[in-house]
Amino acid sequence: MDRYLDLFLSYLLVEKGAAANTVIAYSRDLTRYLQFLGERQPGAISPSDVACYLAKLKAESIAPRSRARALSALRMLHRFLVAEGYCESNPTAIIEAPKGVAKLPAVLSGKEVEALLAAPLDAGAVELRDQAMLELLYATGLRVSELVGLKLGEVNLSAGYLLTVGKGNKERLVPIGESACRSVGRYLSKARDELLKQRASSRLFLSRLGEGMTRQAFWNIVKKRALQAGVRSQISPHTLRHSFASHLLENGADLRSVQIMLGHADLSSTQIYTHVTRERLKRLHGEFHPRG
Repeated sequence: MDRYLDLFLSYLLVEKGAAANTVIAYSRDLTRYLQFLGERQPGAISPSDVACYLAKLKAESIAPRSRARALSALRMLHRFLVAEGYCESNPTAIIEAPKGVAKLPAVLSGKEVEALLAAPLDAGAVELRDQAMLELLYATGLRVSELVGLKLGEVNLSAGYLLTVGKGNKERLVPIGESACRSVGRYLSKARDELLKQRASSRLFLSRLGEGMTRQAFWNIVKKRALQAGVRSQISPHTLRHSFASHLLENGADLRSVQIMLGHADLSSTQIYTHVTRERLKRLHGEFHPRG
C-alpha cells in the first residue's frame, strides 16, 4: 500500500494544490492506517476494516475531533483509489464520522489584545519586527504560515491592504488597519535593513540572521510577548487569528465578509464563530428590547 500512499500524496500536492502542512498531516494519519492494515491491497479493504481502525483509535483515547480528521483522510484516499481504478468500491462510504462536542476556538479579550500589542520599551530592530508581526496578524487574521511567508511586494501600506496566498494556492486581498500599517512602516524604515545585514531577501519579516522567519520562531515570539504582557490565557499564533474573527463579528461584521478575509473556502469553516453573533444578539436584545 505504500506505493498508493505516495501516489495519493503526490496527487494532493500537485493536482489539488494542498499546502505542505496539509500533506504532512495526511501522510501521518494515513501511514498509521496502512500500518494497521498490514499487507492488504486496496480491493481487499472492507468497511469492517475501517470501522475496526476507528474503534482502535477510540480505544487509544484519541479525541473525536482527531478521529474525524483521520476518517476524512481515509475517505480522500479511498475516493482517489476508486477514481484512479485501483479498486472498485470505497469502504469508507458507509462509515459515519465520530460524534463529538464542537470545540470553540480560544480567543483573547480586548484587554488582553491591548496588553499583548502594547509597544515594547526597547525599540531595537527585533522588538520593532515582533511588534509589526503581532499587529499585522491581529489586524488581518492571517494564518501564521501566510504571515511568515509574506513578501515585500505583497504589502501595500499606502493603500492599506496585503495580498496573500492561502490554502490551495488561492490568492486573496486583506485590508490592514491604520495601527498595523504604522507598526509595519516603522519596522520597514528602522529595523528591516539592520536585520537584512546587507543581504538580499524578498521576505517581509526577517530573522536575526537576515533570513525568512519560521513558524516556530514566531510561536516563540508570541509566547515571550504574552509572558511579558501578563496574558494568562492559553495563547498561540492561531489564537490571534481566532480573536480577529471573533472581535469583528462582535462588532457587527457579517459572517460572509469574515469568511473572505480568513480565506475559508467554505462558509461552514467560518461558522465556528457563530456563537459570537448569537451572544451579541442576546446582548443587544437584553439592552434594547422593552422586555429584554
